[in-house]
Amino acid sequence: MNATALDQIQLNFSPAALGALNVIIAIILFGVALDLRVADFRAVLRRPQGLAVGLCCQFLLLPSLAWLCIIVLQPSASIALGLLLLAACPGGNVSNFLTAMAQGNAALSVSLSGLSTLASIVMTPVNFMFWAGHYAPAESLLRELSLTPSDIVLTVMLILVIPTLCGMGVTARFPAVAARIKQPMRRLSMIFLGLFIVAALFGNWRAFLGHVGVAFWIVAIVNALGLACGYALTKLAGLPETDRRAVSFETGIQNSGFGLIICFNHFAGLGGMAMIVAWWGVWHLISGWSLATFWRRRGLRPRSS
Repeated sequence: MNATALDQIQLNFSPAALGALNVIIAIILFGVALDLRVADFRAVLRRPQGLAVGLCCQFLLLPSLAWLCIIVLQPSASIALGLLLLAACPGGNVSNFLTAMAQGNAALSVSLSGLSTLASIVMTPVNFMFWAGHYAPAESLLRELSLTPSDIVLTVMLILVIPTLCGMGVTARFPAVAARIKQPMRRLSMIFLGLFIVAALFGNWRAFLGHVGVAFWIVAIVNALGLACGYALTKLAGLPETDRRAVSFETGIQNSGFGLIICFNHFAGLGGMAMIVAWWGVWHLISGWSLATFWRRRGLRPRSS
């Protein structure tokens, strides 16, 4: 099937399924925010290098890497939009778990996740529209869909920012309750998100099988570049190994669930776009788990490494 036909495919999702996805993502972000305290941000701000490099990787490095891959590989418009949307999303909360598993700086990871989520109210629509406007096929498709940054801002507010602020509020006012519920909520929300992505793929299995080869390679390349370049940039900045691992995961692990919400709410499940976002949600778990396992077995090296 040619690129134009792929751009015209629409994956099937019911309003009830979309509502369920909205709730799942909100619960995930609420659970992540239960680990966020004002004191955590203060501690990171006392050593702001890791925070600065991590946010640069999240909002500048990854979108530019995705755009460069698009320019080199020249994918269809909908696939390009899927990659750019993912690159513009905040970090995925599973990065916190993977960082801890890899013996990285968990406090930096959580702080970066929280700050990138709050910053995404501006940075997600700005980054997405900016880079999409620099790839002619994607820009043309955006004009056809009549999407504006304000459309995405409203979704970011409802799904990301409000649950995050609520979670931080519960932790501040009721710390014992937050400590008791955060682990069960995190496990359940990740299970629900995984089941949702599997159901999304199963419900559109024929379309997925027809194009997974395209999605697989481009997702694997951009994801690997994000993980590797996030680590390399922190190494060049002279940060310790624990910070390098945290920033690597924050760069390569994206909030694919939020990407799916934008895709289905604002792009009507556009074929290549939804394919890329859904497959990223599967692939970054595989690559992230593999890398975290490798680093855990390797242990920590001295700062000079």
